[in-house]
Amino acid sequence: MKTVELKIVGMSCNGCVKHATEALNGVDGVISARVSLPNKGVVSMNDDTALEAIIEALIEALDQEGYTATPAEAS
Repeated sequence: MKTVELKIVGMSCNGCVKHATEALNGVDGVISARVSLPNKGVVSMNDDTALEAIIEALIEALDQEGYTATPAEAS
């Protein structure tokens, strides 16, 4: 399983955490997403998922919810 950590800017409450989590879980290839305040998201995906493409999709999903994200770490 691959994991990517995102720095998420713009979250300020538990409602934000819920919306960001739902957005990340809605991306194809995501197994699970965990989001926490103040600015962290950890997403797990299948090993056969193209990492670069899914990071782009995760960032776009969060952007559509009004948050800014950047990759913090990938493994």
